[in-house]
Amino acid sequence: METTLLLLAAGCAFAYLFFTARPEGLLRSVLKTASVALLALLAFLSGVPPLLGAGLLLCAVGDYCLSRDGEGAFMVGVGAFAAGHLAYAALFLNTPGSAFARLTQLPGLFIALGLAILGLVMVRVLAPRAGALKGAVLAYVPIILSMGVAAATLPAEGALAWALPAALAFIASDVVLACEKFVLQDGHPLRRIAPFVVWPLYWGAQFGFFFAFW
Repeated sequence: METTLLLLAAGCAFAYLFFTARPEGLLRSVLKTASVALLALLAFLSGVPPLLGAGLLLCAVGDYCLSRDGEGAFMVGVGAFAAGHLAYAALFLNTPGSAFARLTQLPGLFIALGLAILGLVMVRVLAPRAGALKGAVLAYVPIILSMGVAAATLPAEGALAWALPAALAFIASDVVLACEKFVLQDGHPLRRIAPFVVWPLYWGAQFGFFFAFW
């Protein structure tokens, strides 16, 4: 059962690559949502920490919402992802071996400082471009960066070593997505490439979280 669900999730994620740049559609939404929802189901069935399943499920809800058109769906999607990041941060901070002291030592100190600088840059770049979505976007930035900082408190040993690179990949996917949506102008050649960068980083991050705690 576990292997079947994992293969189905990976299959949906791979299939979605062929739909990521296409317009809204039911199959596109199903593939995108199922690729993470199946990981959430597997997490709940595998006896891993419930916060992992909650984070995956919330992100699956966000995936569905962001696969639909409209500002309302976007706002709900951002909220779902923000809640998912908070679930992940709580998971990392409550994992045995997590220690804030790692943020005062290398490489944790550099990671925390780097994420803080990235946050300031994102706020500076996105604030004048987000329009009516400014409040939601600016609230989302510190939440996802806090998730990255929380991942840096984990020991880089065993499977848990995957959590930090997965968190950084998740942040990178959101940075590229934000640039595509708010910074790049319509018709810019990078807008055609961005979806194919975002999706592997994003789904790889979700799988990395799952693998770290499986």
